[in-house]
Amino acid sequence: MPTLLIRNVRPMGASPVDVLVRDGRIAGIGTAPPAPADATIEEGGGALLLPGLVEGHTHLDKTMWGMDWYRNEVGTNLIDKIENERAFRHASGHDAAAQSLVLAKAFLALGTTRLRTHVDVDTQAGLRHLEGTLQTREALRDLQQIQIVAFPQSGLLGRPGTAELLDQSLALGADVLGGLDPCAIDGDPVKSLDVLFGIADKHQRPIDIHLHEPGAMGAFSLDLILQRTEALGMQGKVAVSHGFCLGDVAERERETLLARMAKLGVVLVTSAPPSRSVPPLLACRQAGVTVVGGNDGIRDAWTPYGNPDMLERAMLIGLRYNLRRDDEVEVALDTVTHSGARGCGFEAYGLVPGNRADLVLVDAQTLAHAVVSRPVRKLVVAGGHIVARDGELQPDVAAL
Repeated sequence: MPTLLIRNVRPMGASPVDVLVRDGRIAGIGTAPPAPADATIEEGGGALLLPGLVEGHTHLDKTMWGMDWYRNEVGTNLIDKIENERAFRHASGHDAAAQSLVLAKAFLALGTTRLRTHVDVDTQAGLRHLEGTLQTREALRDLQQIQIVAFPQSGLLGRPGTAELLDQSLALGADVLGGLDPCAIDGDPVKSLDVLFGIADKHQRPIDIHLHEPGAMGAFSLDLILQRTEALGMQGKVAVSHGFCLGDVAERERETLLARMAKLGVVLVTSAPPSRSVPPLLACRQAGVTVVGGNDGIRDAWTPYGNPDMLERAMLIGLRYNLRRDDEVEVALDTVTHSGARGCGFEAYGLVPGNRADLVLVDAQTLAHAVVSRPVRKLVVAGGHIVARDGELQPDVAAL
């Protein structure tokens, strides 16, 4: 692995320094360290230096990124979207291996070096989508850290055999166990969560639950999730994605739930959609809850929207929460950098010697400027490898 010296960059907007990368790690950060004889030297030109960006919630296996346009005529209910997508993927033979690789590389070109993806596991497709995404994880393992969530998109209880498939998924290599709306989809929240937490406990894996349920229903499910998190000693191992109910309930009830989440280390993951009530970002953080940002689906049978640019996602989070001050915009960026990494459990993250060398250079004056302008990524380094310049993958990476 080559030694790399990047000169004249500003870590998180601070004063200019040089960064030495050796054996895939940040070996030193300072002013003009001696260049080793074998070092490749990159001139940063005073660019802003960010750590690799983090995608905390996407669906690589579903995407139609780069394919012909999909005409979306699905109904408005959640179950309509679930059934439409399952039927489409089955009829079209949608290739999760090929498509997850296309989107993962698009993320990498734009500086995302770590991501968590939910992958559909159901009784119609079996483990096919999971196996395809595992191939992508393996192909990019030296460059991009990919966490795979085995996700029962069609529900856990309504399709017998799903629990067994989730069990097999974790044995096969999925990193995290996913769940979905124990009331609205499964109809028996106690049994649904008992089964889900039982599988996670068996394999000693973390959980990430899609919770779309609104208002009192969602708060009831969230209470049950928190009860099981505490009872099974899963503090720091549970994430709730979306959590729309936290944007619906009264302030006092929300404060109580957030305090319990903070105490148990339950993470909140949000894409901050404009069409739903959303958990109040600043209140969540003030309560001590780690908030992670993510795109959710990108260009799939659910939605035509989305872009594998986490600076754009940070901007959209800032817009959704009316973050105007520079320090507030930096909070939006934090959801796709440090809080994102912490919430997903990615280790050795950040611009500190000894950490994995995941680096992104952009022409921006400040962190807030980088979020708002979403500049071209001048240079992306992943695990010590130069993987992209000026927004384009290097040929050896593009060929993977």
